[in-house]
Amino acid sequence: MFLCDKPLKATEIAKEAKKDFNPTMMHLLGLTKMGYVAVPEKGLYQITEKGKKFLGIPETTKEKALQILTYQPHEKAFNFYATLGEPLNLHAHSLRDFANKTEKADIISIKFHLERGDFEIWFKGLGDEELAARTKLLKQQDLTGEDLRHELHEMVEQRYLKLAELSGQPMPPEDLEHAHTH
Repeated sequence: MFLCDKPLKATEIAKEAKKDFNPTMMHLLGLTKMGYVAVPEKGLYQITEKGKKFLGIPETTKEKALQILTYQPHEKAFNFYATLGEPLNLHAHSLRDFANKTEKADIISIKFHLERGDFEIWFKGLGDEELAARTKLLKQQDLTGEDLRHELHEMVEQRYLKLAELSGQPMPPEDLEHAHTH
């Protein structure tokens, strides 16, 4: 549930956790009572700020969101490599740019950087402890190929949309459309 920044059905949470539905539902009800999980719509569950704080994730303020979304100069950009010593000449200068580049980067590069923890380090460098923690969890899912690309892209895209909303930055029309369809 922490990995995904949008509300999920209990069945989806159980499936992701590789647990049976009934015990998962009981845990969700308990977590909701304690304030760690919210029910934004009937049948949908989402981790709260209190839940994130319990997991050791600091709250993201408007100022922090603006810092994370800042365009990075070339020397601080994320540089994609196929492997050590083999740059792809593909660079990400912001979180939004990173989400877009994950769609273009060779899957070998995505797996290489995920396994090394390079994405986590770059996200922490931007000041985004939450996205770094999610990336670490994504690494533990052992996804491969296009599934891995899709999950990484969606995770970063959803985080970007949430930070853009929190910061009050105007979003391009295509981002607004994406925010309402996911």
